[in-house]
Amino acid sequence: MKRIVLSLFAVCACTLLSAHLYLDPSQPLEQRVEDALAHMTLQEKIAVIHAQSKFSSPGVARLGIPGLWCTDGPHGIRPEVLWDEWNQAGWTNDSCTAFPALTGLAATWNTELARLYGEMLGEEALYRNKSVVLGPGVNIYRTPFNGRNFEYMGEDPLLASEMVIPYIQGLQSKGVAACVKHYALNNQEYNRHGYNVNLSDRALYELYLPAFKAAVIEGGAWSIMGSYNFYKGQHACHNQYLLKDILRDEWHFDGTVISDWGGTHDTDEAVHNGLDLEYGTWTDGMTHNKANAYAAYYMADAYMEGIKSGKYDTKELDEKVRNVLRLILRTSMNPHKGFGNMVSEKHKQAARAIAQESIVLLKNEGRLLPVKEDVKTILVVGENAIRMTTIGGGSSQLKAKYEVSPLEGMSNKAPNKVLYERGYDSKEYAVQDGLKSKQELSESRSAEQLMQDATEAAKKADIVVFIGGLNKAPHQDCEDADRERYNLPYNQDKLIEALAEANKNIVVVIESGNAVAMPWLQKVPAIVQTWYGGSEGGNALADVLFGDVNPSGKLPFTICSRIEDYPSHQYGEEGYPGVDGQVYYKEDIFVGYRYTDLYKQKKKIKAYKLNAPNQPLFAFGHGLSYTTFEYGKAQLDNPKIKQSGNQTIHISIPVTNTGKRAGKEVVQLYISDLKSTLPRPVKELKAFKKIELQAGETKQVEFVITEDMLQYFNADKHQWETEAGDFEAIIASSATDIKARVKFSL
Repeated sequence: MKRIVLSLFAVCACTLLSAHLYLDPSQPLEQRVEDALAHMTLQEKIAVIHAQSKFSSPGVARLGIPGLWCTDGPHGIRPEVLWDEWNQAGWTNDSCTAFPALTGLAATWNTELARLYGEMLGEEALYRNKSVVLGPGVNIYRTPFNGRNFEYMGEDPLLASEMVIPYIQGLQSKGVAACVKHYALNNQEYNRHGYNVNLSDRALYELYLPAFKAAVIEGGAWSIMGSYNFYKGQHACHNQYLLKDILRDEWHFDGTVISDWGGTHDTDEAVHNGLDLEYGTWTDGMTHNKANAYAAYYMADAYMEGIKSGKYDTKELDEKVRNVLRLILRTSMNPHKGFGNMVSEKHKQAARAIAQESIVLLKNEGRLLPVKEDVKTILVVGENAIRMTTIGGGSSQLKAKYEVSPLEGMSNKAPNKVLYERGYDSKEYAVQDGLKSKQELSESRSAEQLMQDATEAAKKADIVVFIGGLNKAPHQDCEDADRERYNLPYNQDKLIEALAEANKNIVVVIESGNAVAMPWLQKVPAIVQTWYGGSEGGNALADVLFGDVNPSGKLPFTICSRIEDYPSHQYGEEGYPGVDGQVYYKEDIFVGYRYTDLYKQKKKIKAYKLNAPNQPLFAFGHGLSYTTFEYGKAQLDNPKIKQSGNQTIHISIPVTNTGKRAGKEVVQLYISDLKSTLPRPVKELKAFKKIELQAGETKQVEFVITEDMLQYFNADKHQWETEAGDFEAIIASSATDIKARVKFSL
């Protein structure tokens, strides 16, 4: 009898364990997914693949499976909104640390900071019980008119790839999913729901996909967000080629594809073309979301009815549910994710460190910077010196616990020395989704009087620091609206020239996420490019201006003189912003420095009907320091790689700090195919290292060259290939500041 009882107990225990396998975190992930799926009803499966509120989707309450809570944004945790609306929920405990916008992170060229960024963001998301952070963004900088460039990581796919990988790894180490966006080809905001991108497969694979591929394969991203635009005539959020052929079949992505909010448009395409989780659908067919309409989503009742009628089977549904369950198990049901914290001291320190290293010293004639200790009066001019930059800009706006303005940062550094004049008034003060700036920015003086007052004050100051640029109002750096002009808005160009005439000791600080025209370039001795620096942005800028921190940022994009100097703007409206809903990337692979390098390559220019490029104002990768660096002779350990032989070449170069203070330098490796059978860029960035050197110190910097660095994408064969022949390894401090060249062969 005792044996029978024990046997029955064992059977019951096994049955109980089997019934709850998905609840046991010690079991293999895929077994847990399959077990949970087996316990779900059809209604429960349909429920988990679409939203239940503006930012959440349900789990399965009956089975103890929690839902998902998503949050914008890529550089801070968005404040809470009402269940069915974009407007603020009115919480008093949903403020966050604002980290620098992602263009600023890219400008650090520091992968360690990228991981720190992800970790800190993950901790803040955990504290607010968020499962998914909707970011980072890695769309390529094709035109400086794109209103959302400030959320992305520049013009080069290698730089974006190397920075996004540790960001994702840091974020997901906290049990919070990255949702990499916007996949793919979201390179403008104008008509973002209506334009279809036309480009070659080669440009797609060489420029616009590598950062997404790196995010998936090397970063291990748990989710990815589709973009609004069309590609090959299909919406990107349910696009056969992007989501199934590439993402699933080529990259073997095992995560969740999430629609952008309002990015789903068709049940058939959503069912068959790889979308897993639908958010934000506009169910009333107009411009606003219909409250309590989640059953009317394309993957809700319409999908259910299609299954019941036999139009759809459940194969695609089960695959979608698997992908969503996998995300839930990795995040909401992750027992190791911890609890997180917000606006902690380490988060403040991280935000400041990232902002410090993001700042790019573009020009410093006469070593006007850092500001000398004997300077008695410093006049700060410009609305951006006082304006909050965490509010506005679209979905990435933040309710920061605090934000140190540039004027505050400088005043803290030099009390009793800093004076302020506004100089210009944008009259565009951010109020978005019910979130308002606490600042009082109204101005009674006319534009003429503001300029006159600033100019008169400049005559009396020892040094003038103008802090202007763009802001996060529509048609500046802002979602859902592109810029309309390349010059600075609000008559700032005229103001800068007037200030330069009044005082030769002028520093121009451009705060933006985009390049701007600089018609006053030759009239000012010092120019600093800063970004939307977050909570500690003002302190970080002051740290650099006063010399407490040696600037080490490098441009993540090329700055040209005129908008016509960008190749995307050389084909009329077909190139940008599009004609009849069609945009053509006729410049193909020649974006950014890949184009400006062509000034000696007339055959390539002719083949693509491009204008001969002008030298850029400031090259990709450019950034000065308060110290100086000297590069020695580059050496290879092997001048040949055997094709398909899995061999490598090691290239090394000594770099010495020849100045009087410590500094950081970004050593950049480009590779040039010296003779190819098809058009190739003059050179392409293939690796970089950021090193810190004390005064007088020398370090040997080494790179490993592998065959995959020499590849191009053969669109006809749909595969990556290399051509045997001669190549050149180029060591540089920027795309135009070449330090060493060494030839090798394949």
